[in-house]
Amino acid sequence: MPNKEDLALISHLMRRAGFGATYDEAERLADQGYEETVERLLNPETQPPLDEVAMYRYHPTTEFPAQHYAGGQANWLYHLINTKRPLQEKIALFWHHVFATGNGKVDNCDNMIVHLEMLRDNGMGNYRALLSKLASNPAMIYWLDNNENHKKAPNENWGRELLELFTLGVGNYTEKDVFECSRAFTGWTIGAKMPRFPYGRFPWSFEYRAEDHDGTEKTFLGQTGNFNGEDILDIIIQQPACPAFIARHLYNFFVADEPQVPSWDIEAPRDPEAIKLLSDTFVNSNFEITPVLRVLFNSDFFKESMHQKVKSPIEVVVGTLKLTQDMQGPDPRLEAMANEAGYMGQEILDPPSVEGWHTGYEWINSGSLVKRINFVADRVGDTDLPGVQRIVERIASANGPSMTPAEFVDQCLDQMGQLPVADNTRSELINHAESEGSISWEDADHDDSSRRTGEMLALIGATREYQFG
Repeated sequence: MPNKEDLALISHLMRRAGFGATYDEAERLADQGYEETVERLLNPETQPPLDEVAMYRYHPTTEFPAQHYAGGQANWLYHLINTKRPLQEKIALFWHHVFATGNGKVDNCDNMIVHLEMLRDNGMGNYRALLSKLASNPAMIYWLDNNENHKKAPNENWGRELLELFTLGVGNYTEKDVFECSRAFTGWTIGAKMPRFPYGRFPWSFEYRAEDHDGTEKTFLGQTGNFNGEDILDIIIQQPACPAFIARHLYNFFVADEPQVPSWDIEAPRDPEAIKLLSDTFVNSNFEITPVLRVLFNSDFFKESMHQKVKSPIEVVVGTLKLTQDMQGPDPRLEAMANEAGYMGQEILDPPSVEGWHTGYEWINSGSLVKRINFVADRVGDTDLPGVQRIVERIASANGPSMTPAEFVDQCLDQMGQLPVADNTRSELINHAESEGSISWEDADHDDSSRRTGEMLALIGATREYQFG
């Protein structure tokens, strides 16, 4: 039987490297061992892939959702909830934030799903290879107007964001570098496609048009040559700013909240030593992502970062659904449920700008906080859901047929992810439990104690500790 410290650490890992774990799952993984769990997460191919057939059968719009944006959102939510490869989905979410691309402009969710699959399949591999796939991805090309980037009329959108948001960060390039980068990517465009009617939209494809490529000499980041787009990517990853920039993104997403990205050139990292360790690992591994994640998840700074990140809306929604075992399989509510994160400020497949979402405390405002708390309370308080029933069952068997209000609160906190709430929060929860007296799990009292458990779980879902990952 694992101890509380091991369970708390595994629960922390699964919140960050996935979307949480039930108490039963945490026990199993803790018995397996922390480092072994990390390795299983880092090697998703050891776990079975998700069977998408049921999703397509019951939700046909999820297969080709071009004009059905809700179908595209439902497609990803289905994966997030049901995957046996949680880190693969979490890293796709990470890159979706860094390489922000949205259906609001692309307006073709088929291509957004292709873009997502590219992030999912390559997100734990080689960063240099991922950049090449990103530069030739039709959704990204359209999102940042590289289809309008021509030899005789360069468009700087892709070149600017490649340097500012995807690789180096503000302060590590010049306006001249942006222009020269853009010239190197002329000719990288979207191939012509058939008109959409009568059979609906047809997929986009990448096309390189040599006749539209600027083949003249360029000077970029201090180097001169007849550069094309691949040459530019090779030069970028040689810059010291590149591994440090990606390391800080990884720290911000997986470890602890940092300031917003646009201020990184003037605000030092929260933990410079951690950033240096991750950055050095990145370079030494030839820009492979998996070795960096291995170092990150096994580090002391990660293990000591419990509850130092505000959960993103997607983490709130998916984590709560997994805890309560709601929405398992091709549930009829899938499309409607896919909107919930958007109500809290994180629209799936449609970030608000090229910056992605502002994170940390900026997830929280008066409107989004109410939505977050109500969403969690509605589910963890529903004792008809199988996950909540399992929580009730575990609590009922924990301390014999009766327990004090303090014991009851502590059991509920453990079941919600080993939450170490502040003393004043715990006191308030105990005061609430004391208002109805001790808890009895005798047959005559079981239903009432089950109700009280749902109420207590709902209160815990509103705490700072639950809303922080």
